[in-house]
Amino acid sequence: MKTVILLLLAYLLGSIPSGVWIGKLFFKKDIRLFGSGNSGTTNTFRVLGKQAGIVVLAMDILKGTLATSLPTLFHDTTINPLWFGVCAILGHTFPIFAGFKGGKAVATSAGMLLGYSPLFFIYSSAIFVLFLFLTSMVSLTSMISAVLITLSTMIVPLVFPAILPEQNWLLTIIAVCVSAFIFYRHRENIQRIAKGTESRVPFGLNSSKKEKRG
Repeated sequence: MKTVILLLLAYLLGSIPSGVWIGKLFFKKDIRLFGSGNSGTTNTFRVLGKQAGIVVLAMDILKGTLATSLPTLFHDTTINPLWFGVCAILGHTFPIFAGFKGGKAVATSAGMLLGYSPLFFIYSSAIFVLFLFLTSMVSLTSMISAVLITLSTMIVPLVFPAILPEQNWLLTIIAVCVSAFIFYRHRENIQRIAKGTESRVPFGLNSSKKEKRG
């Protein structure tokens, strides 16, 4: 019963619609009515600005981290902590507090990695930042990073065990599923990328600032 309650708590943590609540509380805006219509970090940056975006990013990561840490905090060793992270991801993408319409799972999945292995989180974040610098597109970076991080769950334990000491097939399976979901949720972005109309961020080699100067 304790485990079931904690899994439910993990889902409820993930269900906190950070972008929606921050927008309504401090800006009197429902970000789902603006920009891409998504309630996640990228649309928060676009609609509410940098400061709000950073806060929402931190909150969305923290949801995954705190959920994955629940079995440690409550001394429950009967189940792999990654399952609690999965519940948070499900909560983030299908939030009970926001009509079951949530974000694209990127930030909360990163939070799960932070709760599971801080070093692997840093490694994964470096991949994300590198490709964001190269592409200046959050959507494309998210998809590339998802694939590379999934492959890394299998390769890094063999090559760099200091970063991820052991191969955890549950982590790999979760990474595959999350990657597939990320690609599915980015299907409209994929079409815009193919047409050359995808939005860019003001960071990196192909940033929106350079486009404006051009």
